[in-house]
Amino acid sequence: MKNLHIVLLMMANLLFAGEKLVNIAPGVGSVTTYDHGVKVNIERIQDPLHRLTDDFTKTSRPCPPFCIQPIAPVEGVHNIEELELIDFIEKKIPAKTGLLIDARLKRWYEAETIPGAINIPFKIVESNNTKIIGSLLRLLGAKRKDDGSFDFSGAKELAVFCNGVWCEQSPEFIRGLIKNGYPANKIYYYRSGFQGWKLLGLTTVIHKANEAKQ
Repeated sequence: MKNLHIVLLMMANLLFAGEKLVNIAPGVGSVTTYDHGVKVNIERIQDPLHRLTDDFTKTSRPCPPFCIQPIAPVEGVHNIEELELIDFIEKKIPAKTGLLIDARLKRWYEAETIPGAINIPFKIVESNNTKIIGSLLRLLGAKRKDDGSFDFSGAKELAVFCNGVWCEQSPEFIRGLIKNGYPANKIYYYRSGFQGWKLLGLTTVIHKANEAKQ
């Protein structure tokens, strides 16, 4: 109880002074981005006693399929964590040189995701339909050449994530992109994924209200 009183006193003092108790990094309290045209401040939950209560508190899932993923799914892909991802969101998305991609299935994306992310489910790259793959590559900034191949010189940098270090959806998405010619050095893999993001109490957004279970 004494510790709780100390924490509450610290919070009150900092709030009164207009400062945050839980920063993203020293001197960085929040970062602004846009999610579907809506301004969002990315910051951490300020309650130091906060605990996760949803499925992302789980430590163990059956493997396979929920196996621990390698640091990089393909050689040449950049591995990043929260600070690098936040820098990507703050700088590369507004400059339109980068995209943050939630590679999970649509229902996961709609339920809760990282601000600024667009949803491209990993299963899309498993398609053998050349029109679908071509449309995806053009969406990501590649240009089709006269011989039918793609020029990736203007392709966007991609920061890709899924549910966490045990989730293979974003690695599969990355491998599929590279199989279709996307440069590995333009891809950033956020391996900690949504579980890592939530574990640090960072801001999330919901795109569709969860339907009540019957």
